[in-house]
Amino acid sequence: MKSYRLRVCLSLFVFMALLSGAHAFAEKPIIIGAPLSTAYLYGWDAERGIKLAVDEINAAGGVNVNDKKRPFKVEVIDTRDLEPGVPVSEALMALERLILSKKADFILGGPNRSEAALAAMSLLSKHKKISIVTSGVLTPKYHKMVAEKYEKFKYCFRIHGEAVNLIGEMIANFADLKEKHGLTKVFIMAQDVSHARGAAKVMGKVASSKGFEVTGTEIFPTGTTNFSMALLKVKKTGSQIINIWMDMPESAILLKQWYDLKIPALPFGSTLAAAEQPGFWKATEGKGQYTLCNVVNAGNAPSDATEWTMKFYNAYAKKWGVEPEGLGSSSSYMAVYVLKDAIERAGTLESDKVVTALEQTDMMGVYGRLRFDPKSHQVIAAQDPKDGAVGSILQWQDGKRVVVYPKSIAKGSIQLPPWMK
Repeated sequence: MKSYRLRVCLSLFVFMALLSGAHAFAEKPIIIGAPLSTAYLYGWDAERGIKLAVDEINAAGGVNVNDKKRPFKVEVIDTRDLEPGVPVSEALMALERLILSKKADFILGGPNRSEAALAAMSLLSKHKKISIVTSGVLTPKYHKMVAEKYEKFKYCFRIHGEAVNLIGEMIANFADLKEKHGLTKVFIMAQDVSHARGAAKVMGKVASSKGFEVTGTEIFPTGTTNFSMALLKVKKTGSQIINIWMDMPESAILLKQWYDLKIPALPFGSTLAAAEQPGFWKATEGKGQYTLCNVVNAGNAPSDATEWTMKFYNAYAKKWGVEPEGLGSSSSYMAVYVLKDAIERAGTLESDKVVTALEQTDMMGVYGRLRFDPKSHQVIAAQDPKDGAVGSILQWQDGKRVVVYPKSIAKGSIQLPPWMK
């Protein structure tokens, strides 16, 4: 009898809790569709960033839409677009399922691969669905297409940095290394994907125009597991910096081989997914020491960029049991807050009005002041978080990810491996 009564009491408790939750949000949820390549870093970290922000916002009362409180609800679908050999069409079908079957009101996150995101722009235009790209997608073509065909692609926004900005940040660091250590020879390694091929080509031209000697360029198919021949070319040509553009996890093998061969060139990733992650040190058995990589926005590595930065960093680590993991973590988190802000100012979910509100965004966040260029819908970058969205370049030093750029948020300076000194 006591056991029966206990079960009844527990059932009533659960029922009342459900009633309480339903009463808290009597209005229909706002559905965020998240098309992400969930088996890869730039997919799963985006999902985690989005869900963390949604949980916080819902716990604080949700979104105020014309004096009605509405919760966010996240619908994630795996696009598989970062997987080798998966056609762009699969990502587009996944996105369309989010729109038609899951009734997504807004799209956040991906698709993550540049080719897939570019192809998705017409689909978003067709359905008049606002999208904020938060992870992957570094091609400058994305925001250029918005600027060139604004009326068609005005629903597309990007809240993180892109390849041209990354190149500028890399060149600034190269110049510093040239001045301090006399490093002038650059060897470029890139993955055989759109943004990486394009960035490698531009990097070569820009580096040459800035007085650096580009000693070679190697393009690797996604999934490559042996980089030793290219590394030996780096050594043979007397290269001093290896500029890497790779979002595949196999890039960790590249860094282990670099360390084992004691190649006298500093590995400096513009995108280098493996080295962005907190588990990189353990995965390489400490051979990731001295590796540099650009995690695109502050908050993806520890710093004091703004009051938001470590608050987000610690909340992410507490919820997911791992520190923010790389490109996509802080930007995906902030996209939800920016969307909430725009919806509340617009007082509606109507697409064109929310577009206008997003264009007028001006708020502080994890990686600085967040504003969009009203013509291209690209987030406005800056060197100081007071002025705009700041990037973040880190170096692995003694098992820790140390931010070394920009100077406004740096926690240390670049170190050279002993076999380069």
